[in-house]
Amino acid sequence: MKLRVLAGVLSGFVAASLCTGLAVAQADPKNSGYVLDNAGKPNPNVVRSGTNLCWRTGFWTPAMAIAECDPDLVKKPEPPKVAEPPKVAEPPKVAEPPKPAEPAKPQVKKITLSSKALFDFDKAVLKPEGKKALDTEVVARLKEVQKLELVLVTGHTDRLGSQAYNQKLSEKRANAVKDHLAAAGVPKDKIETLGMGKTQPVPGVKCDQTKRKELIACLQPHRRVEVEVKGEAVPK
Repeated sequence: MKLRVLAGVLSGFVAASLCTGLAVAQADPKNSGYVLDNAGKPNPNVVRSGTNLCWRTGFWTPAMAIAECDPDLVKKPEPPKVAEPPKVAEPPKVAEPPKPAEPAKPQVKKITLSSKALFDFDKAVLKPEGKKALDTEVVARLKEVQKLELVLVTGHTDRLGSQAYNQKLSEKRANAVKDHLAAAGVPKDKIETLGMGKTQPVPGVKCDQTKRKELIACLQPHRRVEVEVKGEAVPK
């Protein structure tokens, strides 16, 4: 008799418990796809399993997902855009003043004239054709020089005779050229003369003739007058 009474009491207790559980954990199909715990009123909590997973109802859809239970299915709000600071306008660049033009560097032009065209052999008097050659080759070019600095006239001889004799001959020939250039309008103070005698023969000229006339003809390249012009815009 006691066993039946105890069984009846236990049955009533289990039934009461089940009814209480249904009353505590229930779902609101209108508002949630999860089973809610009414014990947390007025804000009910989602019922979780022993592994801390949210219990979904039978009518749950991904659209009902909440961040608390299914964060991967809930679109996270984008962070607010930070306004970029206003750009400061760069000051206009000031054009650099043009650099002054460099002054033209003086140029040097050397004009070599054969003494055969200027003088007779062993003479220092200019021939008419020699004067014409100076007017064409030197004076005409000097007129094109914008700023004349120097005209250097250097006389040379061949090896025949002593150095002392040839030195004087080369100086006389250089002075004869200077006088003609000055008479043609070249400033005399810009003209300098120099005699080298036989000290600077033309390289590569070999004369081994034994006859004097042939030797003199062979040594002709050494007998010359060089005119060096220094200034701006020297013509070629």
